Amino acid sequence: MDAVLAPNRSLPNPGFIALMAVLAGMSFVAGLAYLRMGAWPVPFFFGIDILLVWLAFKISYRDGRRREIIRIARDRILIHRQHPNGSTRHYVLPTAWTQVKIHHAGKHDAAVELSASGKRLVVGSFLSPPERPDLGDAIECAIGRARQSVAQESGGA
Repeated sequence: MDAVLAPNRSLPNPGFIALMAVLAGMSFVAGLAYLRMGAWPVPFFFGIDILLVWLAFKISYRDGRRREIIRIARDRILIHRQHPNGSTRHYVLPTAWTQVKIHHAGKHDAAVELSASGKRLVVGSFLSPPERPDLGDAIECAIGRARQSVAQESGGA
């Protein structure tokens, strides 16, 4: 198994630009209307709203750079985590001893946990709740195939 996991993003960059243009245009027109009524502070708050929406999207897009790469080989499971700031962490678990547990399947707080030698690692936490149990099942199948190939190799020798 060789899987690259990334957070879901529903609004591509051109959509973000279009949304911001529409919001800015609406806020500008509404701000002018309030300015003509004599409520001069209101356009300032419209500007703050636009800034906050832009900031929220930028934070979301930054978080979208997260990645988890899961590679399951016959002898080990390699997990590489790339954080939004560019730093990476690497985890190695033995295939023979790793267990997969799916906690709270079907619920919002579903989690896929890999455990071996007293160590636990949650993977795919940024995936949607329905995707997490599917990931756990795929990892479990891949581990089973890896163990089976090791058993066939040692039995055939």
